[in-house]
Amino acid sequence: MKDELFLRGHRIPMTKEVVRALVLARLELEKACRFIDVGAGTGSVSIEAALRYPALDILAIERKEEALSLLAENSRHFGCHQIRIQSGTAPMPLDNTADAIFIGGTGGYLTALIDWALRHLNSGGRLVMTFILLENFTQALSHLKSCRVTALDGREIQVGKLVALGQGHYFKPNNPTYLLSCQKDVGQEEHS
Repeated sequence: MKDELFLRGHRIPMTKEVVRALVLARLELEKACRFIDVGAGTGSVSIEAALRYPALDILAIERKEEALSLLAENSRHFGCHQIRIQSGTAPMPLDNTADAIFIGGTGGYLTALIDWALRHLNSGGRLVMTFILLENFTQALSHLKSCRVTALDGREIQVGKLVALGQGHYFKPNNPTYLLSCQKDVGQEEHS
C-alpha cells in the first residue's frame, strides 16, 4: 500500500511502505491467527495486515492519544473492523498469546518488551522489530542472542526515492531502518 493512502498526523510515526513490505513478509501472517502490533502509530502495519488477511485477529497497542485517534480513523477509513485498539504502554498484561508480534516502538522498554513479546508468542511464533537508532538495534540483537529464538535475522534497509533535480533526476536517500526478525523456539516452554 502506498504511504499516501494513510491519514497522517504531526509527529505520529508510520512504518513506511518499503519497510512495511519486508516486515509483513517476515511476520509470516499467512500462518497466523492472532497478531499484535506494539507501538502501532498510524496503524499502517495493522491495516495492511488486516487487508491482506481478513480473518486475522489483530491487537494494535498504542500509548499516544493523538496516534490512537489516527489509528482508529485509519481503521474505519479502510474498513478494518477486526483491529482491536488498546490504549496503553507495553509491556502490559494480556489474556491471549499471538502467532506474530511486531514492535515498531519501544517507549524506552526495549529488553522488557522483547521478554514480554516472547512470553506472549506461541511456540514457533514470529517476532519482528524495526529501529531507526543503531544502538537500539545492537541492544535488541544482543538480548535476542541470549533468548531461546531461532532464525534470527537482521537487515539494514536503505531506500532512495527518485526525484527531479533541475533537468535531471537523482535518488533522494531516506535514513536507514534496521530490522530484526526471529522465531520463538518451538521447544520453548510457554509462560503465562
